[in-house]
Amino acid sequence: MTVEIKIINLGGVNCYLAKTDVGYILLDTGFLSKRAKLEQELEAAGCRPGNLNLILLTHGDTDHTDNAAYLRDKYGAQIALHALEAPLVEHGDMSATRKPKPDKIGFMFRVLIPLAPVLFKSNAFQCFKPDFTVDEGFNLAEYGFNAQVIHLPGHSRGSIGVLTDEIISPTQPGPIVFCGDLLYNFLGRPSCQLIDDVADFNGSIEKLRRLGVKTVYPGHGKPFTLEQFLRQSR
Repeated sequence: MTVEIKIINLGGVNCYLAKTDVGYILLDTGFLSKRAKLEQELEAAGCRPGNLNLILLTHGDTDHTDNAAYLRDKYGAQIALHALEAPLVEHGDMSATRKPKPDKIGFMFRVLIPLAPVLFKSNAFQCFKPDFTVDEGFNLAEYGFNAQVIHLPGHSRGSIGVLTDEIISPTQPGPIVFCGDLLYNFLGRPSCQLIDDVADFNGSIEKLRRLGVKTVYPGHGKPFTLEQFLRQSR
C-alpha cells in the first residue's frame, strides 16, 4: 500500500488527507468558516466527488466536524466516528457525553470558551448521523491504508486516533499516531489543554507509550515526538 499524507491547516485546526491506492480518507473536517479553503486543498490534492471514500472524525467537537455532512453530500463519502461521540454530532451539543466540569482546562481555553459564541457565531452547525461507528482495532486496510483506529479517551469519552507504521515523512519517525485533541502543540510545546477525564487521559498516554509511538500528529499544531511530551511532563 502506498499512502501520501497531506496536512491541511485550517486556521489552527489540522485535517489530514490520506491518498491511497484506492482513493482518499479525510481525518477531521475543520470549521464551517474554513470550508472554501478546505475544498481548495482537497481539489489541489486530486480529491474530488467520487474518490473520497471515508471521513473519519477523531471526536465530535465542532472544529473537527463542521464540514462532515456537507462533504458527505458533495463527495459521496461515508462518515465514521466512535459511538460515544455520535450524540455530539446528532444534537450539536459538545457537552452531550462530557462531565459538567472538565478535570483540567488550560488558561487559553478558560479565555476562549466564553468567547466561542461570538468568535464562531457564523458556524451554524449542521447536525448529522454517522454512517457507521468505529472502535479500537477498526482496520483501514479496505480503504488502502495500513492503519487502525485506537480508542484514546481523555479529551472526550469517544475520542479516537489512527495508528500506523507507514513512513509518512522521512523526518518524522514511526510508528505514528494521529491523536485528535488528546494532545496539542501550541507554541512548540506539546501539552494537554482540555481534559474531560484525567484517568482516561493518563490511560491513553500510557497506551501510546506501550504501543511504541514515536511521532504524534495532533489536531492543533505541528507534529512532535511522544518522547518530547513525556520528557517535559515528568
